[in-house]
Amino acid sequence: MAIRFALIGAGRIGRFHAQTLSMMPQAELVSVSDAQENVAREVASQVGAKVATADDAINDKSVDAVFIASSTDTHADLIDQAATAGKAVFCEKPIDLSADRVRDCLQVVKECAIPLVIGFNRRFDPNFSELKRRLDDGAIGEIELINISSRDPAPPPMEYVKVSGGIFRDMMIHDLDLACWYLGEMPVEIFASGSCLIDSRIGDAGDFDTAIIGMRSSSGQLCQISNSRRAVYGYDQRIEIHGSAGRLIAGNPSVSTIEQAGELGVLTDRLMHFFMDRYSDSYRLELEAFIRKLEGAEDECPTGEDGLRALLLADAAMESIVSGSVIKL
Repeated sequence: MAIRFALIGAGRIGRFHAQTLSMMPQAELVSVSDAQENVAREVASQVGAKVATADDAINDKSVDAVFIASSTDTHADLIDQAATAGKAVFCEKPIDLSADRVRDCLQVVKECAIPLVIGFNRRFDPNFSELKRRLDDGAIGEIELINISSRDPAPPPMEYVKVSGGIFRDMMIHDLDLACWYLGEMPVEIFASGSCLIDSRIGDAGDFDTAIIGMRSSSGQLCQISNSRRAVYGYDQRIEIHGSAGRLIAGNPSVSTIEQAGELGVLTDRLMHFFMDRYSDSYRLELEAFIRKLEGAEDECPTGEDGLRALLLADAAMESIVSGSVIKL
């Protein structure tokens, strides 16, 4: 029997998830909600769902799970409401920009004993998850050094920058989650540095468009993460893990695997230019894992505690920049 979903938030990412859910035989998208009713109506008509207010969607007794893809400032309240109604929840990251508010929300989730999964979709990227599998199988021995690079083709709109929570909480939070996932533990030290090299307006808003951090685990393993809001060659996401017995690298998929060779050398196609193209498989796979979890399987999915851990690291990175010092966790 299909898991019945209510989707709250029909913006860019919500629209994408609606299309994905509508094509999954294991799921049924019952309703779509959005602060702008005309947007909800448009998306609902595309996927054969009804339009509902967020309150009505959460309290609909036929709904098994609530998918939260609305603006960040609504996430925690909606999780509280869905948990109180006894609904399973899938929520896009982050839960909230305040760690204290996240802790309060997770306490409600615990008291209501409902499943909560956070949308760290990069764990489900086929290459990144294969890297994790080989790492766990001991392919390169003990981890000594992790390098994660994330570079967007262009900065987001300034309207988004001003409410995003900053590059560490918005962009790097995915990489911070991956770092903890690969390390298998929370780092104990972090040092960060940031610049505005692309758009001075981002700096005027109190944010950075270029950032780098270094972290150390309790056992001495080192991790470096670099982020940039500009990569003219496409969406650039790479991971390298160096270990006592070798290394693992997860590179970038291109638009095609075609190579053209000539007198000037060998040419390959450009990288994918949009995150929804780059991670289309991962968005589907994370939903499939969530559904299997609701059906009783033991699939590993990012939890609310994972969301809090990544947020704490993002907060520590910002604290490091302000203080100019290493932050101990």
